[in-house]
Amino acid sequence: MTRAQLDKKPHEVAAMFDRTARRYDLVNDVISMGQVRLWRKAVAAAVDAGPGEVVLDLGAGTGTSTDSFTTLGARAIACDFSMGMLATGVRRRGGNALSGDGLPFIAGDATRLPFADDSFDAVTISVALRNVNDTERALREMLRVTRPGGRLVILEFSHVTIKSFDVVYREYLMRMLPKVAKVFGSNDDSYEYLAESIRDWHDQPSLAAVIQRAGWERVAWRNMSLGIVAMHRGYKPQG
Repeated sequence: MTRAQLDKKPHEVAAMFDRTARRYDLVNDVISMGQVRLWRKAVAAAVDAGPGEVVLDLGAGTGTSTDSFTTLGARAIACDFSMGMLATGVRRRGGNALSGDGLPFIAGDATRLPFADDSFDAVTISVALRNVNDTERALREMLRVTRPGGRLVILEFSHVTIKSFDVVYREYLMRMLPKVAKVFGSNDDSYEYLAESIRDWHDQPSLAAVIQRAGWERVAWRNMSLGIVAMHRGYKPQG
């Protein structure tokens, strides 16, 4: 097996991220032309987690995104199903599964989360939901572990809103993204899968509909970087 396929078998996707873990953050920074840092800040602002709150960061990978949720005094948990990504994050923090700043790394599948009901004030997942093999089931699991009234923030690749730019973007996505990844020492087969998964993913309204079907309310979205990514938000019903 050289790459994950679009049926998104969990063991294949996890193995793909295991192989790309060491260079993942670097390659993301390069292929997004630095935009990923702005996206990360926007997600943290939308989550807006304060003192006493607990945030679950799903698809957290090496934990780079998770740190941003603790700046206002909240606690956060980094959860991912790629042991390679988690191990890279732990290694960068001195080899402890619980880092000195209190950030736990926990292995978990988004469709079967290892957490109790109503555990979190906010759940967030960034550019990882499309890699889950059952999107709606994962969203229902996120709903289960969120307290009533708690919030969901999803950042995911989406559909470009300007048609003329969309042609250029898709050309870059399918042809150049794997080549750039290879130059920086990452697995180009993995980035071929990632390009295809972005191309075949929901547009903004259809993802909002899936989120609503899973039980979230007040669902809305905001386009970023001309719709290359979109940030969807929702809330768990109070009753």
